[in-house]
Amino acid sequence: MKITRRTIQIPLGLLWLLDGALQLQRQMFTHNFATQVIGPNAQNQPLVIRGPIHFAVHTILLHPSLWDGFFALIQISLGILILIKRTTIYGLVGSVIWGLTVWYIGEGLGGLFNGHASLLMGAPGAALLYAIIALGVLPTKSTKNKDAMRPASWLTIVWAVIWLGGASLQLMQGQNTARGLSTMISSMASGAPGWLAALDNSVARHLASAGESAIIGLVIVQALIGILILLPRPWRTLAVFSGSIVTLCFWSVGQAFGMFYTGLATDPNTAPLVILLGAAILGSRRIILGVF
Repeated sequence: MKITRRTIQIPLGLLWLLDGALQLQRQMFTHNFATQVIGPNAQNQPLVIRGPIHFAVHTILLHPSLWDGFFALIQISLGILILIKRTTIYGLVGSVIWGLTVWYIGEGLGGLFNGHASLLMGAPGAALLYAIIALGVLPTKSTKNKDAMRPASWLTIVWAVIWLGGASLQLMQGQNTARGLSTMISSMASGAPGWLAALDNSVARHLASAGESAIIGLVIVQALIGILILLPRPWRTLAVFSGSIVTLCFWSVGQAFGMFYTGLATDPNTAPLVILLGAAILGSRRIILGVF
């Protein structure tokens, strides 16, 4: 199957529709959206991030239902615009603008500056990936050039930065020990369905018993996934498939499948978007260390 920009645009539009539908959940129309979804992203953040988040929380609390309906309308509209071929470019440009806005205010820049970010838990943030992927599959004016139909080749660099950055984040204090990582995973069991809680607790126990070798292995795997993407096609394909498998594991034990069961999920978290990014890279031209 040939992967084109349109191939990536369609699932991106469907993901926006899913996000809009999630925004219509009953709890979203209450104060819980502001206090339990947006508010916690201000914790341990510098003032330049914490301030706008607090302002957004106070503003939404004035009319929770009105604001939530507005947010849902935006995301559903973005999905529809992307899926309709004539309006795709408007939906993608809107995705970049809205995605970056949500990433800053709604996700606190993916928690990258609070000292506890990791790919396992959803860094660098789903909203940022929406914006990046949308930018990478914007329609081009050229219709005769076959390369113009492919996703942007610079998405390869984005993949490398995400995974090499993830390896670096894993070495940060608080998540560079087996005990710390085990605690992070076991904390996801609280409130989760029984089968998912059992999975989280089981993985947490195995990590704790594995010791620091688990951290070393995790760092090496993430770094290799980031490096292999820059090599010729067989290695690049291996990087995408390996990264997809790893991110699915993260999705289950670190991101709890987007926590749909809470009634306060706003998106499926980063895993589906990382996989979509990987698919876009498989359809793009090869790029090796900046040489197209």
